Amino acid sequence: MARTGSISYLLGTAFYKLAFTEFGNPAAPAVLCVHGLTRNGRDFDPLAMKLAEHFHVICPDLPGRGKSDWLPAGALYQPPTYVAALAHLLAYINKPVAWVGTSLGGICGMMTAAAGKSPITKMVLNDIGPFIPVAALIRIRDYMQAAPQTFPTMAALEAHLRVIHAPFGDLSDAQWHYLARISARPALDAAGGSGFALHYDPKIIEPIRDNTPTDVDIWPLWDLIKIPVLSIRGASSDLLTTETFEQMQARGAKGLTVGDAGHAPALMDDLTIGEIAAFLQ
Repeated sequence: MARTGSISYLLGTAFYKLAFTEFGNPAAPAVLCVHGLTRNGRDFDPLAMKLAEHFHVICPDLPGRGKSDWLPAGALYQPPTYVAALAHLLAYINKPVAWVGTSLGGICGMMTAAAGKSPITKMVLNDIGPFIPVAALIRIRDYMQAAPQTFPTMAALEAHLRVIHAPFGDLSDAQWHYLARISARPALDAAGGSGFALHYDPKIIEPIRDNTPTDVDIWPLWDLIKIPVLSIRGASSDLLTTETFEQMQARGAKGLTVGDAGHAPALMDDLTIGEIAAFLQ
């Protein structure tokens, strides 16, 4: 059964709340699951419920997402901020952890795993690697800028998610309904009527919008990571290219391709969940 909690973390001159959902026995080995740019920790519920048979699974909402506090300035929504917040969570967990990171969550994982005396023992990287082509970043920026601020109904919000997150894979209607439910927060539309908005601070786009996108190359960081890594790639992904995926395997990672997905596999199907559980065990 899912349990909710939160910790405080210090950023600049103020403390903020980092919310999380956890599953399983707190005395069991820990797994930390960190979501992507516009998502939240509840994305991992299907995976976490399976892993909870053997692990204590903690799924945080990154700053500005889900039930975590929004930050006062958009410029703060950068990986170093997320890593600082997650470092507080790691201190709270206070034991070795395995890390499952989707997209941005994987970038945070690589930064943390490369640090000296890191508590991370194994890492699953979901459709992210040490090189990100600029074209993929431009696509993400453009769809975020084009997203409506509010939706009149949950059905409208779900229809939007089905378009922008089609690369998640071949999901069932029930899975799309679930993703819509965890992606929504109550909002007021421009006329003052009730509606729904996506469950993140709109300011998270500002660092992407306000800077000229370029290729991201963090191979030197990758070379500092000495733990077992499972690299998962959506077969049609534009963010984790075939070339980068192959180089990661050549440098020691185990590879897994999800055939019906792009960026990024939803990790909701039994086959992928089973592969992750086997790797972590």
